[in-house]
Amino acid sequence: MNPEGDFKSYTTAQQKRINAALRGYLPRASCRPRTLHESMRYSVFAGGKRLRPILCLAAAEACGASDTLAMPAACAVEFVHTYSLIHDDLPCMDDDDLRRGNPTNHKVYGEAVAVLTGDALLSLAFEIMGLSQPAGKHSPGDMIHELAVTSGSKHLVGGQVMDIEGEGAALSGQELRYIHESKTAALLTCSLRLGAMAAGATPRKLASLSEFGQATGLAFQVIDDILDITQSSDKLGKSAGKDLAADKTTYPALHGLEKSRREAARLTANAIAALKPLGNKASRLHEIASYLLERDY
Repeated sequence: MNPEGDFKSYTTAQQKRINAALRGYLPRASCRPRTLHESMRYSVFAGGKRLRPILCLAAAEACGASDTLAMPAACAVEFVHTYSLIHDDLPCMDDDDLRRGNPTNHKVYGEAVAVLTGDALLSLAFEIMGLSQPAGKHSPGDMIHELAVTSGSKHLVGGQVMDIEGEGAALSGQELRYIHESKTAALLTCSLRLGAMAAGATPRKLASLSEFGQATGLAFQVIDDILDITQSSDKLGKSAGKDLAADKTTYPALHGLEKSRREAARLTANAIAALKPLGNKASRLHEIASYLLERDY
């Protein structure tokens, strides 16, 4: 079998499963207030690779369990991710008109509804986590705590504040890394950890997946920074050149394109090495890390 074709078939099948589950958790568009529920569905189903939920499911498999156990957590992280994109795109933040190849939420529904849509998706994520039934010693409370810390001031929200404050500033490499660890790597790592926790993972497996997530998340952001200046908006599905226009410090701005590419490759190699304790069961995670390094959008 063609390995590349097999991986594409795997991700396509997982995307379909995840989308079906997301539809089941979201209120119907006809449910009052209709505008809010239409808006929630608009952003959730506006496209996207479903990377974070796929990582969540793959982590459960890597820990030797059925990925079905991790589907609630997978949907929860996708709702958190979508909420963060809606808020990041607002005029008071990144002020973007395009997301996943479609007009951003506030362009369709207005700023007030966009803010409330993000709030509703974040709340729904924790509602789902509260109903989850993980295996082993990890309780729903443990998983809620994991997602709450990741979503809060020390990671996702804090990283966005640092990103905003960094516009027009000459950030150091350490400061830039902190932003990307908070905004990108934290939620990727959380996705993996939640999948592992749903599967009843041991502390050693959780540690391996955390290391994998941190390295993969940073590599993902380095590639994102590169693509922002090397690809078109049509290819990316979002506005290209936004970082340059906002005078943001990026990996290519600090280190140049070639050194940035080498850094992404180094981080990916570290991520794959971190999977060693999980053996062959982590093959899908290995494939995902390699795919993310080579992607062009």
